[in-house]
Amino acid sequence: MKLLNEYEYKIPKIWFYEIKGVQDVVTIEEIKTAGKLSDLRSKVFLETRAYLRKSLSTLFDLDPLEIPINANPGEPPRLPLGLGYISLSHCKDAVTIVWHRNKIGIDIERKDRDFNYAKLAKKYFFHTNKSIHKNNLNKNMILNQWCATEAAIKWDHGKLSKDINHWQYFEKPKKLIHNKKNLHLHYSQINFRNWTIALAYEERNSFNNKIICYSKSF
Repeated sequence: MKLLNEYEYKIPKIWFYEIKGVQDVVTIEEIKTAGKLSDLRSKVFLETRAYLRKSLSTLFDLDPLEIPINANPGEPPRLPLGLGYISLSHCKDAVTIVWHRNKIGIDIERKDRDFNYAKLAKKYFFHTNKSIHKNNLNKNMILNQWCATEAAIKWDHGKLSKDINHWQYFEKPKKLIHNKKNLHLHYSQINFRNWTIALAYEERNSFNNKIICYSKSF
């Protein structure tokens, strides 16, 4: 296994992939698991696991099938203690994966996602973010908040339905606070082509789009 140098160890690694139906690097157990899922969930499960394995194989210089990852459906992917932390997110046409030495969460959304942002803000965000006012409400603002909040929920290994009402979002400084659990996180938001990506983490330093490892396909 490759040992990372001090600089590599400090900086999160992000991979981005457009969804292409890649399912060629998965274990027999993952194939068996996928067989118990619906057709759509099975395809997403196998493709995201293939990208997880291929990405981490470049990081650790291991055969993709030898990556000791635990990534069951509906659960956050995990590595054994000492190998760092990973988080995964996907939308209808793209997948993002992040690895870091410390806990980290990631979320991706298409910038042109069609949703009722005013209704979403009223339901989830008005009561936790006093900086949001109806007169300056816009889709991009709410999409960024949603993306950052989802990244925080993934950092916490929480549930969207249970936690979204408790996360408070601050645009300046870039902070996220879970009022019930007393969690304090920082976040970064990356505009990448047609997508917006958010990272949530405990460190004070901000991570930017220079750490994107981009690949349309293998």
